[in-house]
Amino acid sequence: MKVLTGMISSLTLLSLNLVGLSQVQAQTQGFELQEVLITLLGNGCPNGAAKGILNGDTLSITFSEFEALALPPKVVSKSCNLRIGLNVPSGLNVQPIQVKYLGFADVPIGGSANLNVKIVFEGQELQTINDPNATFAPGFSATWSKDVGIVLGTINACQNPVNSIFGINTNLTARARDIPANQQTKIRIDKIDTEIGPVLFQIKFAFNPC
Repeated sequence: MKVLTGMISSLTLLSLNLVGLSQVQAQTQGFELQEVLITLLGNGCPNGAAKGILNGDTLSITFSEFEALALPPKVVSKSCNLRIGLNVPSGLNVQPIQVKYLGFADVPIGGSANLNVKIVFEGQELQTINDPNATFAPGFSATWSKDVGIVLGTINACQNPVNSIFGINTNLTARARDIPANQQTKIRIDKIDTEIGPVLFQIKFAFNPC
């Protein structure tokens, strides 16, 4: 247990701006509450820096609401791409295994909306176990949720440290070409109900000593 705890304590999840190591929780595989910066790119990203909250085996991405809203006869597309630096020290295997996000769509008759998500590692799109995307047909008005399993081999840092970039590219499209003049098409990423703030994405990791 002492060897395992020591190895896990050396694991860091960093933003593109370096932050310090967190302390390991006693008796658990994971980390105490630790904040890291996240880099955001895109016309739908909120003003100001997003934060990553690392706690246990989960990194929660916090920023304000991400939404596409279209009035007739427009089509509105909003994108927001986040990037996280992963710095894995030698002696560990690390694997992102799951991404969670949820939201709401309101599509009047005559409209439509799309959610498109790409999970990327080192610039390459990753395969997923289930579909990260969704299409919302005319008349849909409800919440939705995604719990997406990631197909990615273990980041092997058994012999040498590994530095890499993990990312989530998200695009929301709202179409209102043929909807009534007094209505609107809306799609958004909603906040996940947590105690640490307005979380829009959660990334779960598995990590083990070599």
